Amino acid sequence: MQVRVGMGFDLHRWSDDPDRPLVLGGIRFDGRGLDGHSDADPVAHACTDALLGAGGLGDLGQHFPDSDPAWAGADSVGLLAEAARLVRGAGWEPGNVDCSVVLDAPQLAPRKAEIERRLSEALGAPVTVTGRRTEGIGALGRGEGVAAWAVAVVARP
Repeated sequence: MQVRVGMGFDLHRWSDDPDRPLVLGGIRFDGRGLDGHSDADPVAHACTDALLGAGGLGDLGQHFPDSDPAWAGADSVGLLAEAARLVRGAGWEPGNVDCSVVLDAPQLAPRKAEIERRLSEALGAPVTVTGRRTEGIGALGRGEGVAAWAVAVVARP
């Protein structure tokens, strides 16, 4: 069996648009949203980048560029599902994805199961998500945005 691992990272600053929804892991939260071309979901983006990297298929920007108006406002969980389709088409089977999200608010824990379920359904494999506090350090500690890191495993029998 061949196994590959990919790592993904994404970061979005808070939006100044009061009507911009906050989407984390495909789930809407109360509060101001993040700035970005799609729905600006750093959790789904990091998972997608990790998965594409594990499959040797490039990255999110290559497949869904922010210069393409077709992806404006796109549902990032849909992009994850499409990346899973591409990875399977390349002969790999997703094993799992683990994502760590760095933010002080909102708290992810109350909706963690919902986030994991939504991402796992899109991937067709388990996705786990954990939240990390910033401890007041750096740009994230100053409340300038949200970051996420993810690791994906794919296998070929």
